[in-house]
Amino acid sequence: MTRFRYLSFLTDYGLEDGFVAACHGVGARIAPHAAIIDVTHLVPPGDVRRGAAVLAQTVPYLPPAVHLAVVDPGVGTARRGVAVAAGDSVFIGPDNGLLSWAVTAAGGATRAFSLTNRQLWLGRVTPTFHGRDIFMPVAAHLAAGAELTAAGAEIAVGDLVTLPAPERLVHDFVAEGEVLTVDRFGNVQLTITAADAAEIGVEPGGAVLVHFGHRQVTLPFREMFGAVATGELVAYTDSAGLVCLAVNGGNAAQRLGMPPGARVSVTAIPQIINR
Repeated sequence: MTRFRYLSFLTDYGLEDGFVAACHGVGARIAPHAAIIDVTHLVPPGDVRRGAAVLAQTVPYLPPAVHLAVVDPGVGTARRGVAVAAGDSVFIGPDNGLLSWAVTAAGGATRAFSLTNRQLWLGRVTPTFHGRDIFMPVAAHLAAGAELTAAGAEIAVGDLVTLPAPERLVHDFVAEGEVLTVDRFGNVQLTITAADAAEIGVEPGGAVLVHFGHRQVTLPFREMFGAVATGELVAYTDSAGLVCLAVNGGNAAQRLGMPPGARVSVTAIPQIINR
């Protein structure tokens, strides 16, 4: 029996209503010992990909836990809920790909179960709030020491729904990728990694040529926002190890017109500029 000290929680519920508090309350009633770490509740409504990216980039810094994530546009339909063991943690949520990148980041799924055991649910289940009525109760029971096998019927880990891996390709001194996320500051996170950038000759103090759609811009490549003047564009490696585009004190996504999913390529400009 594994008892978890922590339970992490990510949703698209927002903060204007009582949805998050209701889920916290359910968890506290079942597993009062478990501290709930709120990852975010401001995932754009129904944006499974954004939720998956945030969860995957956060989980490596969290303690062993039951990680509950609910971005569930298919709530109430035939989509199943799942509990997935990966690394030293358990992941709970809808089987719509939301958990898949984080599970990979944790080392990959070792076992998976469909949430079919109603004994772990609330007594009354509504068709539109499975986060409160199914997912949080199961997560809390597991945090309190219930065996993973109690969640329900075991399923093959290969049958879990997974999101396609973020696209990236390096060839002929060009790194190609897409916009993975745009954060609340308007910073544009690409799927291109720091290693990809280094492979094509990008380094702090240099510059990059960024192509997207029918446009291209030349940006200084620096280590921080403050290395350029307020209002200026800059490229840098972010805290997740990915190439990111920003405006110091502004919104790069709006300035550049680069939404999540936009195709992007990056080329190094060899000269050194303004160290």
